[in-house]
Amino acid sequence: MRKKQEKKTWYPLDNAGVLYSALQKERYSAVYRFSAVMTQTVDPLALQRAVQKTMPRFPTFGVRIRRGAFWCYFEPNPNPGPFVKKDMANPCQPIRFHEDNDWLIRIFYYEKRISLEVFHAISDGAGSIIFLRTLLAVYLRERGYDIPNAPGILDVNEPPRKEEREDAYGRYAGKTILRGPLEKTAFPNTSQAEPFYTLNVTMGLVPVDQIRAVARGYGATITEYLTAVLLKSLIENQAAKKFRHPQPVALAIPINLRPWFPSETLRNFILTMRPVVDPSLGEYTLEEIVSLVHHSMRLHANRQEMRAKLTGNVRFTKNKFLQIVPLVLKNPVMSFSYKLVGVRPYSGTYTNPGPFPVPLEMEPHIQHMEVMLGQATRPSPHCASISYGNIMAITFAGTGVSSETERRFFTHLVREGIHVKVESNRTY
Repeated sequence: MRKKQEKKTWYPLDNAGVLYSALQKERYSAVYRFSAVMTQTVDPLALQRAVQKTMPRFPTFGVRIRRGAFWCYFEPNPNPGPFVKKDMANPCQPIRFHEDNDWLIRIFYYEKRISLEVFHAISDGAGSIIFLRTLLAVYLRERGYDIPNAPGILDVNEPPRKEEREDAYGRYAGKTILRGPLEKTAFPNTSQAEPFYTLNVTMGLVPVDQIRAVARGYGATITEYLTAVLLKSLIENQAAKKFRHPQPVALAIPINLRPWFPSETLRNFILTMRPVVDPSLGEYTLEEIVSLVHHSMRLHANRQEMRAKLTGNVRFTKNKFLQIVPLVLKNPVMSFSYKLVGVRPYSGTYTNPGPFPVPLEMEPHIQHMEVMLGQATRPSPHCASISYGNIMAITFAGTGVSSETERRFFTHLVREGIHVKVESNRTY
């Protein structure tokens, strides 16, 4: 009965999945990581039992990728696993589709830390947070604690719901496409590359109440404020190079579309915003950059514009000519297109999935949360942040030798009166 059911549950990749499956290479990692630092040392046997009980409730995570003649697709993974492993020195390694029993997620542990790594083709941060929160709840039950099912924690004894598997991009794609000029090339913020595969990680732990108070002083949200601080740091990086003609500095900010377009999907459903500052026009104070980011993001965060953007993305993958192009030719074309519109116009990425709420019964068991993005297409750092209780973890990760971006960023926060505790895997 199960084999018959599995034959019916293969499905095509969503719009974002098509892109990430084409881009995944040894020198680009479409993998991100969420970590929970617990208050007790992790029991790997209990964690493995929790994984085995959780996976059937999340069929979109229990898949392997297959290459067809024209497109990749997902099908249920019948192989044993995924198996809990001790953590590694270099996280977020690229996914190799036929390694590790074809699994596209990884679960690690180290002392008090539980980490989940996800190949971006199967889910975005919002979907993975639900998976991780459910896994942590089941793990704590395995340790003997009474943890209830609550919003954001799925009941592993219930069957999966079809709404959780929907392609929300396809559901909400309309008729109108937002067309615009090709964005200008942005300052790339690169440095000498480390030996493969060396991911330099620097994390700052900051009090949420302090950073919220400073952001409110600028009339901005935490995300808007941190985006502005990062842009300011990048402007300073470029100024230090003393270019005769400075380039714009821009960030890719992923936006969860579920608040605008109701969906229970556990797959991808995001778009990116592009706040940009052009230093060639003159100097900008931090206050001016915060204001620019605040108004830019709110100007473009509307249902009509975002729907037109996602419609254009869906139309691209539904293009009749592209449909008949063999996958071996299609992937290089998509990689080249991504360099033009997904890499060239940006100086980096900053993502903030927001707070990680849990039931009261879980709160005493978690110290703080962490998030990290994998290797970029070039040796420049990505930034990500997540908060739990009154602790926000802000993480920079990249394969470049330089740590100037991180240094300038955290120095700005300290100057604003925000206490920062910095940790890093760099060796000096």
